[in-house]
Amino acid sequence: MLYLDQTKSPRERAEDLLSRLTLREKVGQINQKLYGFACYERKGEEIRLTPAFQGHVEKFGGLGVLYGLYRADPWSQKDYANGLSGVGMKRAYNLVQGFVLEHSRLRIPALMSSECPHGHQALDGYLLPVNLGVGAAWNPELTKRAYGVCGRQLRGLGVGLALISMLDVLRDPRWGRSEECYGEDPYLCGALARAAVMGCQEAGVGVVAKHFCAQGETTGGVNASAARIGPRELREIHLPPMEACCQAGVAGVMAAYNEIDGVYCHANPWLLQDVLRGELGFKGLVMADGGAIDRLDSLTGGAAASGALALRSGVDVSLWDDGFTLLEEAVKAGLADEADVDRAALGVLEMKFAQGLFEHPFLEEEPPHVFSYNSHPESLELARQGAVLLKNEGLLPIKQKGLRVAVIGPNGDSVYNQLGDYTPAQREGVCVTLREGLERLLGAGNVRYAQGCPVCGIDESGIPAAVGLAQDSSLVVLALGGSSSRFAGADFEANGAARLNGPLQMDCGEGVDCSSLGLPGSQAALARAIFATGKPVAAVVIAGRPYAIPELAERAQSLLYAFYPGPMGGQALAEILTGAVCPSGKLPVSLPRSAGQLPCYYNPKRSYRPMEYCDLPAAALYPFGFGLSYTSFKVSHVRFPAPVALDSLRAGQRAEVRFTVENTGRMDGWAVAQLFVQDLQASTVRRERELKAFQKVFLQAGGKKGCVLSLGWEELALWDAAMRYTVEPGGFRLLLSCEGQTLSAVLDVLD
Repeated sequence: MLYLDQTKSPRERAEDLLSRLTLREKVGQINQKLYGFACYERKGEEIRLTPAFQGHVEKFGGLGVLYGLYRADPWSQKDYANGLSGVGMKRAYNLVQGFVLEHSRLRIPALMSSECPHGHQALDGYLLPVNLGVGAAWNPELTKRAYGVCGRQLRGLGVGLALISMLDVLRDPRWGRSEECYGEDPYLCGALARAAVMGCQEAGVGVVAKHFCAQGETTGGVNASAARIGPRELREIHLPPMEACCQAGVAGVMAAYNEIDGVYCHANPWLLQDVLRGELGFKGLVMADGGAIDRLDSLTGGAAASGALALRSGVDVSLWDDGFTLLEEAVKAGLADEADVDRAALGVLEMKFAQGLFEHPFLEEEPPHVFSYNSHPESLELARQGAVLLKNEGLLPIKQKGLRVAVIGPNGDSVYNQLGDYTPAQREGVCVTLREGLERLLGAGNVRYAQGCPVCGIDESGIPAAVGLAQDSSLVVLALGGSSSRFAGADFEANGAARLNGPLQMDCGEGVDCSSLGLPGSQAALARAIFATGKPVAAVVIAGRPYAIPELAERAQSLLYAFYPGPMGGQALAEILTGAVCPSGKLPVSLPRSAGQLPCYYNPKRSYRPMEYCDLPAAALYPFGFGLSYTSFKVSHVRFPAPVALDSLRAGQRAEVRFTVENTGRMDGWAVAQLFVQDLQASTVRRERELKAFQKVFLQAGGKKGCVLSLGWEELALWDAAMRYTVEPGGFRLLLSCEGQTLSAVLDVLD
């Protein structure tokens, strides 16, 4: 049989195998109905497959894709007592594959998918800072290496698809899933998404990029709400990360819950077929988000019709819904076309052949490789480079020996508050909190801790003790911020989002959207009480979103902001506070002065004066791209490009900005150069400025390096009044920004 011939291509083998399948078997191949973590029961060393799993496999004569076999978190209710770790992970995988092969007429193995939004969501999973923290590092090469570590871990456990948040562009920080975005700018998001795809897929694991499309736009910051935008805003802001992923050959994409101008993404053939496959050249699988197909019942009136609608719109693989399980009935009732089932099933089968599952369906049952943070320091390095120093009045770095340092605040000694949402349980002693990091560097006897107040909720009972500790100390490290941790207690929706009417000690994460942007709970009261002591305060904010913190920024002597910096975040922050590491992070998103200032992003349209209110200064508290250093840099020998012709741009010519960056300070450090463009003459309203290139360079003290940032057709193009993608002749102001210095010139594009 041709499909068993390894000399044939994956597509040829898949086409032959597809021709041998019944309609029900084909429907089974495009189903991802099961929660993998609910497909087994573990008691001690014994692992058994559940009747629900067995029944599903038997019904469809096999299994297409299994989600989350290794997932462990409060929603899945799996931990080290009853979940999978060590060699047990491989034993469970082999049990699943063995049962699937035995009950598949043509012995088709299952494809495994796993969550990897900032590392593998499994016991002993290698974790990174959340995406906003990665965005703040402004380092695609490091991002690629970090996701390569994740990919190698996933590959060693038989995972074929990593589900990674990377497409959402943050436009409203009230959104609880802000942490899953790389930032507010499409170019930065695209560069980091491309790097993550390349890192993971070069390690042998296909990436499912999520979510497509415009989920970060939101209405009022509410999760899964409508993106009330037109096609130009969609193309300028929200499509570029997907385009970058397509250029990297991404294996899959997950459709988003939201609707765009009244059309759900899961029921949008223009988006999923014309744009995604036609314009962007996407070749992979389109996966549904959890239960999203069944949400289409409000349009169709029933699950079978919803499954048919999503299928013909371009969805290939389901996730937990009923709609795709009913596609056999939908085809027989005339609601769906079997040709669409064939299209989707062919893609799944081709991927299974390409990943070698037919030849190697099982794993060697030996202990998996341990991806420790010592042997794989990429997570720590991202945390170091992603912390943003926003203010420093000479307090940092802490150099004086023997100082009594008080670490005060709910995020000073909390592992889970620095990890973010989609986080598995952690072993004792693996992670490093801020308190622990400072104790290692300053000595345990010189560092004392008081929580002061919980991260959420009104409780000021601990403030007096915190004040007493501050008064008896030389300086205070005030550790405030938020939490997306579900480990303090939460109830969950069917798709895993936190339910707001349940117990919550989290103010961020999926399902946790906020109407305001102030520090939660009693933290403002705690901060005021500490400031009243008159002690020097180094404020550290650990958060999953941009907060509005004007009072904190004004009264603290220094301010360090870290978007959930991951398991080694405490060490990274302590190294920066004590000067062992020079801060280099830059904001990937603007920090507003209040929620009433929204929208607050750096690239609004020039048709109005943004953030102009009579009761607030007309600017963000801290703008996109901002961040201080302990060392100093000088930009020199800047050469802006000469005029360029349209025909030359079409032919691939690029306009280059050349310059030299010199570290003029006494510390080694990273410099970030950013190139912005202002389109001065255009047929449509252009933005205030747009990031079009950047580079992060490491320089030893006294060192210098020549740099080149370039612009081509893509960077200068716009969607004109007739919605044509083109470069229009005229002037473009180029703004080169690097470590507090900005130089500009006009580039003339000639007709």
